[in-house]
Amino acid sequence: MNYKYFLLALVLLSCRNLEQQTKISDNADTLNKELTSKLLAMRAIDQAAVYPPSEKSKESIKRWRVFKDSIFLHHCTELEGIFEEFGYPGHSMVGEDGALSFWLMVQHCDHDLAFQRRVLTTMKTELDRENINARHFGLLTDRVRKNSAQKQLYGTQVTYNDQGQAIPRPLEDSLNVDKRRKEIGLEPIKEYLNRMTTNHFNMNKDNFLKKGITQPLLYE
Repeated sequence: MNYKYFLLALVLLSCRNLEQQTKISDNADTLNKELTSKLLAMRAIDQAAVYPPSEKSKESIKRWRVFKDSIFLHHCTELEGIFEEFGYPGHSMVGEDGALSFWLMVQHCDHDLAFQRRVLTTMKTELDRENINARHFGLLTDRVRKNSAQKQLYGTQVTYNDQGQAIPRPLEDSLNVDKRRKEIGLEPIKEYLNRMTTNHFNMNKDNFLKKGITQPLLYE
C-alpha cells in the first residue's frame, strides 16, 4: 500500500464528513469553529491510523506501524501548539466533539509524558468547571500513571492473559475502585473488563479460534 495516497484519502474523507461533524459548532456562536474543524479533521486521520491493515504480513504491519507513529508524532506537535495558544480546548471552546478529539489524540502522545502531564493538570481545573467529560479525565489519569510506572486509580488500563481475558494493570486501593469509577461516570470495573474482553476477542477471533477458544472468557 502506498501510504502517501492513503493519507490523502483520509484527508479527503475527513473533509467530506466535516460538515456533519461540526453541526454543534454551527449552532454555537461562542465556539472556536476553526479550531473545532481542525481537531475533528485530525481525529479522523488519527482513528484511521490506529487500526492495523487487514493484510497481516510482516511487511504490511511494519509499514503500518511506521505510518501510525508518524501520524501520532505529527499530531502531538500540533496538539502542543494548540495547547500553548488556547489552553485546554474544553466544551465551551470547541464543543463536546472537539474536546473529545483533543483528548483522544493526547492519549496517543505516550512518547511525550511531560505534555500528557501538563494536559492532565489543566484538565483538573476544567473538570472543576464542568467544562470537560469527567470520564476523559479518569482515562488520562490512568494512562499518565501507567506511563509514570505508578499504579492506576480507575482500572482503565488493561492487559490480556493467554485466554484473552482483560486484566487491569496494577491498581491502587482496588477495594474502592468502583467508588472512584462511579464518581466520574464510569461503569463498574467488572462490566468494563468484560466489554474490553469481548472487544479483544472479536478483533482477534481467528487467532483465538485456532487456539480452541470459541467465545470470550468473561467475569461472572
